[in-house]
Amino acid sequence: MLTREAIKSPGGPYDGPRPTATPTDLFTLLLAVRDVPYAFLTVLWLGALIGVSFLSTPVKFQAASLSLATALEIGRVTFALFTRIEWGLWALVALSIAIGSWRPWRWAGCLLLAAFLATQTFWLLPILDARVGAIIAGAEITNSNHHLLYIATEAAKAMLLFGLSLASQIQLARGGGQN
Repeated sequence: MLTREAIKSPGGPYDGPRPTATPTDLFTLLLAVRDVPYAFLTVLWLGALIGVSFLSTPVKFQAASLSLATALEIGRVTFALFTRIEWGLWALVALSIAIGSWRPWRWAGCLLLAAFLATQTFWLLPILDARVGAIIAGAEITNSNHHLLYIATEAAKAMLLFGLSLASQIQLARGGGQN
């Protein structure tokens, strides 16, 4: 059994010089891990986006016991909440860039994500919410491309998040902020 005395005693299993961290070592470590929050957040956001938009949403329309009106109302509530969550994730991603590595491609990706979110939040979702309300009320609605545009922006966000998260994972594997 390994005891505290065996560790401290000469000839023990850990006999020899004890490593000590210098300020330079700590700085190198901080440089290496400062990009971890960004990498984590982009992967988290991508997973949430895939789960909500591309898995749970289409599946609910295949449930035989769920009426169209109920499925649409669930979708409206889900996307209203998910949009707020996405804006929170966007703010955290922007903060992680600000405190991590200031790479232009990260800021460009962050601004593009904000453009997608703003398009959805302030243009597409209000139109789609009105259409859902009309369908639930039993009104006849005309065909519209807004739903396809929403799906296209979701797909574009997913591809952008995949690219950003892949680039950040590669950067971390190569040594983080050291290169």
